[in-house]
Amino acid sequence: MGATEPWLATVLPVLNEEEYIESCLQSLIDQSLPANEHTILVLDGGSTDATTEIVQKICEGLDSTQHPSIHLLDNPGRFVPHARNLALQHLPESITHVLEFNGHVEIERDHLIKMKEAWTRLRTRHERLAGLGCRVIGNDSTTNTVESIIDATLSSPLGGGTGQFAQFHEEGKTNVPAFALHLRSALEEVDGWDESFLTSQDSDLSMRLLKAGYVLCRTPKAVAKMRRRTSFRSWFLMSHRYGFWRTKVLLKHPRRLVLRELLPLFGLISTSMLLLFNPMWSMMLIGAYCAVLFLFGLLSAKKGPSHILGVPFCLLILHTAFTIGLFDGLIRKGGASRDR
Repeated sequence: MGATEPWLATVLPVLNEEEYIESCLQSLIDQSLPANEHTILVLDGGSTDATTEIVQKICEGLDSTQHPSIHLLDNPGRFVPHARNLALQHLPESITHVLEFNGHVEIERDHLIKMKEAWTRLRTRHERLAGLGCRVIGNDSTTNTVESIIDATLSSPLGGGTGQFAQFHEEGKTNVPAFALHLRSALEEVDGWDESFLTSQDSDLSMRLLKAGYVLCRTPKAVAKMRRRTSFRSWFLMSHRYGFWRTKVLLKHPRRLVLRELLPLFGLISTSMLLLFNPMWSMMLIGAYCAVLFLFGLLSAKKGPSHILGVPFCLLILHTAFTIGLFDGLIRKGGASRDR
C-alpha cells in the first residue's frame, strides 16, 4: 500500500443511477485517504438517464491535487461482473487492491482509512488475506416509507440478518464480505468474476477464493450506507432474483448451503402435507408463522407505525419470492434483470 502512486482502485459499475450517483461519488471523492493513493473507475453499462452526464460534470470540477482521479469507461457487457473484469484490464500497475462499490452506496469520510487500517491489522494474522468486507446499513437520509420498512426487514433475523446484511460487531473471518476490498493478485489468480453470474457474482468469487486457499475477513469499523428498494414491487423482484441466483451458486458450490435460507421452503412443504392429513395442525402452523412475523413488526414499531404491518408484509414477500426463485433457478438459465 504505497503512498506516492495509487494503490487502491474503487470499481463502480453503474446503470441508470442518476438519482444517487452524485452523492455516491462525492462520498468517494471526500475521503480522508490521501488523493494520490486512490483512483476511481466508473463503468457505465449503457445508462439511458443522466448518469454519465453527472459523472462527466463531476470529473470536470475535480482538482487533481486534492481529489482522486475518476475515469469513466463504457461497459459493453452491461452487468457488474463484466464491469469488474473490464476494470482489472485497465488498472495501472501500481494498483494492488480493488474495492467493490455500486452507484447507490455512500460511505463516511474515513471509510477507506479504516479499511486500510483493518487490512494491516488482519494481514498480520492472516498471511493469505484476499478480501475484507465492511458492515452494511440502510441510508439514514431516506424519506421513503417503503425504503425504511425494507431496511428494517433486512435488519431482522428473518430477513437477511446474516450474510451481506449481517449487523456484526467483531472483526474476523467470514465467507461473505460485503463491498469488499480485494487483493488484486488474488483476483487475477482466480480469473476475476464469473460473468455467467449476473447476480450473486460476489458469493461465487468468495467461494473460489476460499477454495484457492485465501482468507476473507470483515470489519465492523467501516460502514457502507446502501439505498434500499423504494417499492414493494422492486422488493419482490429483488427477492426472486436473489433466490434464483442462489440456486445457481449452490449448484456450483454445494458447500455454500445455509439451511436457514430453506426454512420458508420447509415451512411450505410441512404446511402443505399437514393440510392434506391434519388441517387443524396446518392452520396452527400458519398462525404461528403469522404471529412471528407480527412480532418482528412490533419490534420495529419505534421506526414508525407503518412498520408494524409493513415489516411482516415485506418478510412475507421475501420468503415467498425467494422460495419461488429457488425453484425457478432449477428450471431457467437466467437472463438480464430489469431491476437494479
